[in-house]
This record gives sequence, C-alpha cells and structure tokens, in this order.
Amino acid sequence: MSVWVGNVASSARGSIKEKPGFNAGEDAAALRKAMEGIGTTEKTLIDILTGRSNAQRQLICKAYQDVTGRTLVDDLEGDTHGDFEDILVALVTPPAQFDCDEYIRATKGAGTTDRTLIEIFASRSNKQIKALSDAYLAKTGNSLIDSLKSEVSGDYGKALIALAEGKRDESANVDMAKAKADAKVLYEAGEKKWGTDESKFIDILSHRSIPQLRQMLVEYKSLSGKTLQESIESEMSGKLEDLLVAVVKCVKSVPAYLAERLNKGMKGMGTNESTLTRILVSRSEIDLLDVKAEYKKMYGCSLYSAVEAETSGDYGQTLLKICGEKD
Repeated sequence: MSVWVGNVASSARGSIKEKPGFNAGEDAAALRKAMEGIGTTEKTLIDILTGRSNAQRQLICKAYQDVTGRTLVDDLEGDTHGDFEDILVALVTPPAQFDCDEYIRATKGAGTTDRTLIEIFASRSNKQIKALSDAYLAKTGNSLIDSLKSEVSGDYGKALIALAEGKRDESANVDMAKAKADAKVLYEAGEKKWGTDESKFIDILSHRSIPQLRQMLVEYKSLSGKTLQESIESEMSGKLEDLLVAVVKCVKSVPAYLAERLNKGMKGMGTNESTLTRILVSRSEIDLLDVKAEYKKMYGCSLYSAVEAETSGDYGQTLLKICGEKD
C-alpha cells in the first residue's frame, strides 16, 4: 500500500538517488563547459542533472553562480529551448518552488488549468502543501489561499481551498465507528437524498486522514452497494466531480492516480509534455518506482517504453533518464 510522503529528501521509492562522491564544483565546471562556445553538449546537461538529487543540484547551482556570476537557470534558459529547457529548469528548481511555479503557470493568463490544480492539491501531503504555500508567499508576497479565492468559485472552489489549507488529519489510527458514521453521512448526503449535500463530501474528503478514509471507503461500499467514486460520478458533475474523484483515487493510491495521469498525458492527439515533466520530476525522489509499477499493472506496458514511444530528442532522453532503468 502506498503512503503519502511529505519530505523532499531522496526516498527508497524514488528513481533518482544522491550521487556518492559528489563534487558540486566539478559538476558546475562541466555544465559551464557544456554550454560555452558554439553549440551545447546536451548529453552532459542530461547526465549531470538527472544523476544528482535535488539537494545536490542546489549545491551545483550555488557553485555555478559563485564561479560565473550568473544563475544556472538563466544559462539553461539561454542555451536550451522548448520542452528540454522546461525539464532542465524543473530539475534544478527546489521541489516546493517547482510546485509553486506549476501553480502559477496553471492560474496565469486567460482561464485556469484546473487539471493541474486538481492533480497538485489532490496528491500532495500537508507538508508539501505548506511548503508550496510558503514558496508562493515568498515569491509573490500574497497568500496561496487568497490567490485561489480569486481563481476558483462554487463548490469546486470550496473543495480546492479546503485541500490547499493543508489541514488533513495525519493520525495513523483508524476509528472504525467514525468510518462507519462518515460513510453513513456521505450516503445520506448523496445517494439517499434528492439533491446532493456537497459540503459533507468536501469536509470529510479534505480533512480525514488517509488511513481513516481508506476504511470509510470500505464501509461506504458495504452500506450502499456502490463505491464512493461511483456515487460521486453519478451525483456530481464538472470540476467538483473531477476533484473529488481525484481525491478518492489518491486516498487509494497516489502512484496509481499519477500513472493514470501520465497515461492520459500520452494518449490521443499530441503528448501533454507539461504533465509528463511535472509528474516525473516531482515524484523522482518520492515514489516514481511505485508509479512505474502501477503503470505496468494498469496498462500492460512499462512507463519507460510508453515515454520512449511518445517523446523524442533531448527532452525524451531526459525523461527516460528520470524514469531509470528500462523495465
């Protein structure tokens, strides 16, 4: 069973580990050499930036700036382009700052990219949401919650804000009576009544602990004969339905939810590179090995081979290095 991981240190289930014998100065010099003169040695950029942990990359960024007087991000942006540039910049960005940048990208311009907001707030732990919120405040001077209030509305907005407050109970204990009571509350707020009381769904799904919600899902099925996801899909619609279904999927398994997001990002007309970049980079030191395992179980082929088939060039090579060994 997967667990929610809030830390950003290398995890045993990440595909990227810290490099033993790491030397930030040597790496900074190699990156500088790869970008100087005519043409850029892309392989060096890929090998170094995918072969170090994020914490090590931050030390490289510091060493690079100390020597050149320029930021590594500025030079990467000047020497690379498109999706390849985006993924290299993502790799050298601290995890909370990367989530913050993705949030800003999803909310700027005409219209809000709700799928990105749903993915971020449904799949992140309290600790990750707090770090994102702090990064947003430091970058913009504004609170994340105030920003969200200006971007989203209605019950969908209420649910997204409840998740963004990061107030989920983190107890590991399961109260069986409470799980039964919550299942009954949701059954009576949805399936059993004319019209749905969305506030009950929002409150329970955004505040109960993950182990508690897992037990509640079991109780709900035995009470109603349907899964909670099926009830949400039949009782609700639009963005609220999408968000609450995503939360239920993440309660069951964050890696399985993200495997599904990756598959959707590679299906149909064109590949959604920003989704591939965000998920592979953000989970590379948390649970990407679990995401890979779920992908293979759900779709019958490896994530590596799917990425290989759907992407190309330096961008594709970078994704494959993050994926790790071919499975």
